[in-house]
Amino acid sequence: MDNLTPKKIVEALDKYIIGQNKAKKAVAIAMRNRWRRQQLSDDLRDEVLPKNIIMIGPTGVGKTEIARRLAKLAQAPFIKVEASKFTEVGYVGRDVESMIRDLTNLAVNMVKAEHMERIHERANTLAEERILDLLLPPLKPNRRSAPIEAVSTNNEKIKEEKIQHQETREKIRAQLRNGKLDDRYVDLEVRERVVPFGVISNIGMEELEINLKEMMGNFLPEKSKRKKVKIPEAMKIIAQEEANKLIDIDRVVREAIERSEQHGIIFIDEIDKITSRGSSHGPDVSREGVQRDMLPIVEGSTVTTKHGPVRTDHILFIAAGAFHASKPSDLIPELQGRFPIRVELDALGKDEFLRILLEPRNALIKQYIALLQTEGVKIKFQGNSIKEIASIAAEVNDKTENIGARRLHTILEKLLEDISFDAPEKKNGDLTIDSKYVKDKLGDIVKDEDLSRYIL
Repeated sequence: MDNLTPKKIVEALDKYIIGQNKAKKAVAIAMRNRWRRQQLSDDLRDEVLPKNIIMIGPTGVGKTEIARRLAKLAQAPFIKVEASKFTEVGYVGRDVESMIRDLTNLAVNMVKAEHMERIHERANTLAEERILDLLLPPLKPNRRSAPIEAVSTNNEKIKEEKIQHQETREKIRAQLRNGKLDDRYVDLEVRERVVPFGVISNIGMEELEINLKEMMGNFLPEKSKRKKVKIPEAMKIIAQEEANKLIDIDRVVREAIERSEQHGIIFIDEIDKITSRGSSHGPDVSREGVQRDMLPIVEGSTVTTKHGPVRTDHILFIAAGAFHASKPSDLIPELQGRFPIRVELDALGKDEFLRILLEPRNALIKQYIALLQTEGVKIKFQGNSIKEIASIAAEVNDKTENIGARRLHTILEKLLEDISFDAPEKKNGDLTIDSKYVKDKLGDIVKDEDLSRYIL
């Protein structure tokens, strides 16, 4: 994080997201403020709260992508939740605290994967030794008593056997590393803990089911089961077992909780769907109830998870919504106050679509070229064809529902449908896509508004 200045964060986001500079600037400052907070003295550090953000803009303009790329850049635990999935206690839906539990589970998996990476070589070395023991069992010690005059001869014999055994073991090791034993099977003892029942879980009861299974699992003995598996699979199973023995799970959990609390990012999508519009009965009661349930989480509280209590005071919340039928001021005042930064994202037009197709590191045109190249088909898009695709996407968005850059996916899928279908039979084929091809494939659909509503 030391080198991630706001300018560098924006530059990194520019590689994947076109435009939306105001939103990028806002999230870059919020992320840098986290680093600044870590440099403060302990007494002041706890007082500095994250500046949560509301992104306002239509669907498909990059709200989720900005938050996701930001989290990846900072290597922070990140989850996306939809506000409409949560409901007030007593109604059907998920409980609001589940977002913190999900974030913590994700952080535990993230930290565990990092620890696994560190001990990967050691675990593989131990796994290799265990595989060699299965292929060539160790020499049994000779415990039989022998006359004193035979002891010297016996010792020489044992020494010679050990040397031969070690030489054979090294030969097998070389064969194992070169993959010459990959088709060979070994008998492996796999330990598993079987829980004799499962809770029939309703929505919101997942945590209860997991906790019950874990609690019962601790009382039940592990059951061993012998399996005949190929050597590469046996290596993976044993390496996993050895890695689990080497990892200090308590340390992993402590690190994960700290990372969730200090660096976690929660993206709350569709927050406009839980705004109330002034009525005092009906669905608005439930919507306002969700906001009130969400308030203590965003404000800062302690949530109990299966890994331990997690404080939410310094988790960064980024909310997003189209707000086409409501406005941020329709949220309850207390929740509004917890999202001090408001940023509006621009709708996308033909020029932006053209840039989206060409400029990002994971640009759609690059993706389709690479996908078809796996079949030996090389496709080349002429400049005028890409302009035509961008133009059609903008036109369809104007005529029908504006779904932003997602329209490019539907356009390209329809455009390349026949090529993708016939690609396996056209080995080493070269295809050039020009504006005429685009018009022939999509022109009639675009002209017929009813048809384009269904197909594009």
